[in-house]
Amino acid sequence: MKMIHLVLVGFCLSSAAAAKLGVVRTEGGLVEGLSVGTGLFRTVEEFKGIPFADVPRKWEKPEPHPGWDGVLTATEYRDRCLQVTLLQTKTLGSEDCLYLNIFVPHGKSVSSGLPVMVYLFGGAFLLGASNDVEVLGESLYDGKELADTGGVIVVTVNYRVGTLGFLSSGDERLPGNYGLWDQHAAISWVRRNIRAFGGHPDNITIFGQSAGAASVSFQMLSPYSRGLFRRAITQCGVALSPWALQKNPMATLTKIARKVSCYQTEEDAMLACLKTADPVKLTMAGKINTLNLFGKGPVLDLLELAPVIDGDFLPDHPSKLFHHAAQFDYLAGVNSMDGHIFAGIDVPSINSMKEATTAEQVRGLLAGLTKEKGDAAVSSAFNVYTVHWGLAPDPDIVKKTVADIETDFLFLVPTQIALQLHANNTSGARTYSYLFNMKTRIPGFPRWVEAEHAEDLQYLFGKPFSMPLVYFPRHRDLSGYMIAYWTNFAKTGDPSRGDNRVPVSWPPFSKYHQPYLIINNSMTKSSVSYDLRSFYVNYWTQTYSQLPAAGRIEEKESL
Repeated sequence: MKMIHLVLVGFCLSSAAAAKLGVVRTEGGLVEGLSVGTGLFRTVEEFKGIPFADVPRKWEKPEPHPGWDGVLTATEYRDRCLQVTLLQTKTLGSEDCLYLNIFVPHGKSVSSGLPVMVYLFGGAFLLGASNDVEVLGESLYDGKELADTGGVIVVTVNYRVGTLGFLSSGDERLPGNYGLWDQHAAISWVRRNIRAFGGHPDNITIFGQSAGAASVSFQMLSPYSRGLFRRAITQCGVALSPWALQKNPMATLTKIARKVSCYQTEEDAMLACLKTADPVKLTMAGKINTLNLFGKGPVLDLLELAPVIDGDFLPDHPSKLFHHAAQFDYLAGVNSMDGHIFAGIDVPSINSMKEATTAEQVRGLLAGLTKEKGDAAVSSAFNVYTVHWGLAPDPDIVKKTVADIETDFLFLVPTQIALQLHANNTSGARTYSYLFNMKTRIPGFPRWVEAEHAEDLQYLFGKPFSMPLVYFPRHRDLSGYMIAYWTNFAKTGDPSRGDNRVPVSWPPFSKYHQPYLIINNSMTKSSVSYDLRSFYVNYWTQTYSQLPAAGRIEEKESL
């Protein structure tokens, strides 16, 4: 007992003795965070709620923060940006929301020159925050474990979402992309100020998941990012994903205008009305209509608010902007069942123990996803995805096919195209591809379900270490592997090379050679594979893309 007491006292003393920055001078003023002991002579200093821009004006780019007097106590997360709740029933958050959080690891001496990793959260461009999803009192994006284990500074940032972040008229009157400008302002602030926190301004990696990953992709492709950061990681989303760009911004704007009683038929008058509308009502007007969620076309069609090609931040279609990304080292991948959650809404029978999924349901899903190409696309895609079924397919194989279709269409194929475009354009920067396929931890799903959308995040942010009672040793193994690969990449541009040991060497993806790493808890040399789902990637990128648009087919037939 006495020995345990001595160890605990020693631990407390060692944590207290560990180095800390204390009061830090930023461009806006002085800030002071909180030092948290993480081990023997190890602490993470947390600075929460530092403003990186002023309170944003409605549908305007962020402006520099005016600064403050005295020392800002940066120990609490600030409000998320005004948004709908997950159940879409009300709003939460504030317009005063452009804040970031910094996690700095220290040993016996104060850190300096550390690599920096800036995280952009996901949430369909509709919701989310830098401190999102509290689990047992801890934010999912708490950067402490990643910073401490990986030896990097972690920064998490807020940005505007929903109507206030992405409403657009599709032209210069209301250009949109305000959330992307917020992200850009945050990354720029980090570059200007991070040296004072012990970070290296020339070694910044931006990373994100889902809409946050697409955001990272857009930041890479924007001409405004030249020289701003060095590396980028996209997890389960890219700018080429079919949900990542608004298809008809003026139609979406008109729909939202009607919901806030802006009934003007003349566009300029309608826009003037919108600018005077209540922000909370505007935010609610941008919610997804949950009544349309089940059985009325794919979920994809309901995700209307997103970035736009504005001729400024995004001067052209993302596929034509990869020359801007050539300067950045790039690591990208998907989860093996990224599309399962969406497939379960579009075809609910796939998660039912009693109900079979029919070939007609598979055709119906494909019709919804490929409507721009018409009936010919449905038949051709159906033939590709059922070629392995046989005459009497196992019911589980049919159900898994539905999840595979949505994973490929929404996530995997666009990511493979982005990787290829990056590799084709790069001159010296490196490209890496992965597939995360750890079995799901979500109870109640069928046994064939592997890695669900967003399941990678708990491992990357070290939850198996910070909440050990709800995880097994295999989860800690996986978490250690992911943190090592991600932070090695942030340090050196090579996920296999750095301070953190990895189980398998990860070969780079190139113009003519497409290896990818399969990431789970039992990694061996066979975890390196090649040409990820190339049969399906080739179908979507070659056969499908060359099919004529539905309107052109009808035109031809009427002639």
